[in-house]
Amino acid sequence: MPQLPAPDFPADVRARLEADAREVIARYPDGRSALLPLLHLVQSEEGYVSRTGIRFCAELLGLTTAEVTAVSTFYTMYRRKPSGDYQVGVCTNTLCAVMGGDAIFDDLKEHLGVGNGETTEDGKVTLEHIECNAACDFAPVVMVNWEFFDNQTPDSARHLVDDLREGREVEPTRGAPLCTYKETARILAGFPDERPGAVEATGGAGHASLAGLRLAKGESGPGRVVSPRSSASDPQHPAGPVTEEGEE
Repeated sequence: MPQLPAPDFPADVRARLEADAREVIARYPDGRSALLPLLHLVQSEEGYVSRTGIRFCAELLGLTTAEVTAVSTFYTMYRRKPSGDYQVGVCTNTLCAVMGGDAIFDDLKEHLGVGNGETTEDGKVTLEHIECNAACDFAPVVMVNWEFFDNQTPDSARHLVDDLREGREVEPTRGAPLCTYKETARILAGFPDERPGAVEATGGAGHASLAGLRLAKGESGPGRVVSPRSSASDPQHPAGPVTEEGEE
């Protein structure tokens, strides 16, 4: 059972977080609608949603701690215990799994010496398997603090986590530059990312997705969609790339 009552934030931290929270709450016609971003806000302070964070959200929104706890434990985006600066999530949903996601996850568990949801001894990396990231045309995908690292292999994933632990600069395949989990949580709370160039950085759908979209619209253009798996000796299925026009 949780220890009650939960301790409060130190006075200076409480004042700073409350000013931010009031700004968030003012965006909504019903204050309790601000609960999700407020949970991100307290997570940006401590790196997870603590009992103190739950008390803070409950007091500002006029909710019970039980109501806040129910929400914070429902969504996997909220951590329930202290963890690393970098959340490394390996997609193990169907396509990523068959493309190598399961192998990457098993390899990282052995390489880092941790299990699912566990953190390395240096406090740098928390490893977990995650569900579909809607990036199937880049499978297998690894995410670090919700930024994409596409087309990964066990070897590239090992290099990635080693760079994170050693403090070397790491660049996502697409999207904004990487930041710590606490910094990411503040952005998710609805506060602007003030790093130069971060907002302008972006990524898009992969070639396979865009090719399918063009075909659905009746458009055509050069580019390979699939490569036949049959050999050149099969007269009914000759080898060679298939283009978007359906020609071989």
